[in-house]
Amino acid sequence: MKWYSRKGWVKAVSGTMMATVLAGTAILAGCSSSSSEAGATTADGKSVLKVEVFDRGNSPAGSTISNNYLTKLVNERFGGKNNIEVQYVPVPRSEELQKLNVLMASGGDVPDIVFTYDQGTFNRYAEQGGLTDLTDLLNQYGPNLKTFLGDDTLSYGQIEGKQYAIPGKRSVLGKYASYIRQDWLDALKLPVPQTTDELYTTLKAFKDQDPGKVGTSLIPFGMTIAPAQYEPLLWSFIQQPLTDEQKYTLTQKLGSSDYPTLLPGFKDGLKYMNKLYNEGLISKDFGLDEDKKQLWQDVQNGKVGFYTEDAGELYFSYNGTYKNLQTNVKDAALTPTDVFTNNEGKHAKPEYASNGLYIMIPKSSSKAVEAIKYLDWMASDKNLFDMQNGVEGENYTLKDGIPVAKEDASEEALNRLYNYGDMAIIANGKIVGTEEQNNDAYIMQVPEEYQADMRKSVDISNTDTIAPVNFNKPIEAEAKYGSALQDKYAQLIVKATMAPEAQFDTTYDSLVKDYMSSGGQAILDERTKVFQEGGATK
Repeated sequence: MKWYSRKGWVKAVSGTMMATVLAGTAILAGCSSSSSEAGATTADGKSVLKVEVFDRGNSPAGSTISNNYLTKLVNERFGGKNNIEVQYVPVPRSEELQKLNVLMASGGDVPDIVFTYDQGTFNRYAEQGGLTDLTDLLNQYGPNLKTFLGDDTLSYGQIEGKQYAIPGKRSVLGKYASYIRQDWLDALKLPVPQTTDELYTTLKAFKDQDPGKVGTSLIPFGMTIAPAQYEPLLWSFIQQPLTDEQKYTLTQKLGSSDYPTLLPGFKDGLKYMNKLYNEGLISKDFGLDEDKKQLWQDVQNGKVGFYTEDAGELYFSYNGTYKNLQTNVKDAALTPTDVFTNNEGKHAKPEYASNGLYIMIPKSSSKAVEAIKYLDWMASDKNLFDMQNGVEGENYTLKDGIPVAKEDASEEALNRLYNYGDMAIIANGKIVGTEEQNNDAYIMQVPEEYQADMRKSVDISNTDTIAPVNFNKPIEAEAKYGSALQDKYAQLIVKATMAPEAQFDTTYDSLVKDYMSSGGQAILDERTKVFQEGGATK
């Protein structure tokens, strides 16, 4: 069987380049000296500020990733007033970690502003002395930025009280919602399930009675090896309440997400998945579906009765899942629901941390002041708003102060914002004001016909959420073993779920033993030590 793997990380950890990263400080050796271009200026005397930008290969005709509507807006509004020319350095999104490692190792060629979503990468650069301490610079040159981000978000870029990264701020913290075929429920005269037990009864009814007349290809519970499909289920089995010691020591952070591998109840969650699998209630080949494409296809073709997903994902035009289902299957309807219940009767599910990107200024840069000024400019006045939304009347209209994208926007207007998420780096998602306003802005991004269900999805994703835990110093073992353990974790889920019921316990124990010997125990030991030394961030 082909196991789930994160392709970007697999590439990143292969070859001599990543081996050097994992070996220690050698990869950042070039970052301690001044760049040969540190004092670079243009022919007309402007200071040059180099900023990384993700290249997704989607630039419209007439634009490039380094020369487009938004790069011009930045240079007119920020560059012109500060005698700075902002130059953008493209990095392929699919290869961002390995390319970033190469840039950081180069010293003189690294941009003045770089970023990553991966916490382990940020921690490693900071620990190895490759990043500028931004504490005083932020206080002096970033008042708008500090206000915009707030203390909680800023804390994710701090190591032992010093600011080594500017975290991007997430606009929406809710992650997941569930969806069920309302037309199938109606056909069987069943209510929308409200608990895990009621869901099981409903799934059995779907399988046994086939209300959609799907036949042998019917899938009561759509499953993949992507987190959105199994995390709501597994986290609902974690026994509550947890002590602070349990939360901080038994959680394993791999990449940028918390994993419940050692928390009480995790095994019970996998045993429940095993039961569903052996009764034919979840996707048979879910271990092969690492990018969710098979699941989306099955949902759109009317084969799936229930599944969990990133909140509202199916309503977005770019995804098309719900629209295509309605086109393919007459009278098909999906209802947002919140079914998984824990031992306290709550619908527990993880939420995002308040940070998105880790925005960093390499130690080799002499443009740290300009870099903070640039990020502070983005957080001031209407600059972020305009970068995210474009021109009023052409890209959006205002509804109760919330920008609503125009469905009849011209191609020229749409092309202005094709990469706004990669340019407006201090924000992850559209931020227009309060948490409620941000949720409204998120909801209004989908077609109006879906906005009522979208709102239900967002409300579900924000209900009974479990916040991530954070330490005020890096857990080195997580950076060292995290990539390999993510693959081990995926194998644990797939193999334990697919094992014959009688072999579940021995299979589970063997897989956990392998996981722990591959770095899980080292992470547990280090997290326990740091917690006991008072390193937990409340």
